[in-house]
Amino acid sequence: MRGTVVQRSFAITYDYLCPFARIVNEAVIEALDDGAPWDVRFRPFSLSQSHVEAGAAAAWDRPAGSEMTRGVRALLWSVAVRDGQPDVFRRFHLRMFDARHEDAADIDDLELLRTVAADVGADVVAVEAFVAAGRARTVLAAEHTEAVDRWAVFGVPTLIAADDAVFVRLMDRHNRRDLERVLDMVHWFDLNEFKRTRIPR
Repeated sequence: MRGTVVQRSFAITYDYLCPFARIVNEAVIEALDDGAPWDVRFRPFSLSQSHVEAGAAAAWDRPAGSEMTRGVRALLWSVAVRDGQPDVFRRFHLRMFDARHEDAADIDDLELLRTVAADVGADVVAVEAFVAAGRARTVLAAEHTEAVDRWAVFGVPTLIAADDAVFVRLMDRHNRRDLERVLDMVHWFDLNEFKRTRIPR
């Protein structure tokens, strides 16, 4: 069911490891593909980095496959696609969530990343060069750090609009009405926290 068409400008955080990030990012892309007049920024946020102790090497500075690096390589590739080949980013984004949550694949596996990128029409060589040059690492570090320092982001998915940020967990996939309800609440300050004590069945 399509909600009221409202122009919106917001960002949404993601890490492919999180099933709730999949639900909300997927709903945003479906709305955009359906013509929603929204200006959306997809911002990578490393859940692995959020568990790194202060003063320790950042997740994106550690060798791939070492402790506290789960999901990082996938995020680096997503940044390379988003910033270098934006016309295929939405397809890559959805396919990466599918790989993790439908196929139970290792999203940091290079062959998987190459396959997904090729399947959605990305220039794989260009993506790998973007990552190898360190450009994706610089962007990931900057956007993750800004999310923490500016908006106190601690997880995904977080919706960010202007100076306001809200962490959400929606339960149902493909539900634009639920997404728009949450977006309407981002600037409603009379409610600070609403958390169920049990997961609804």
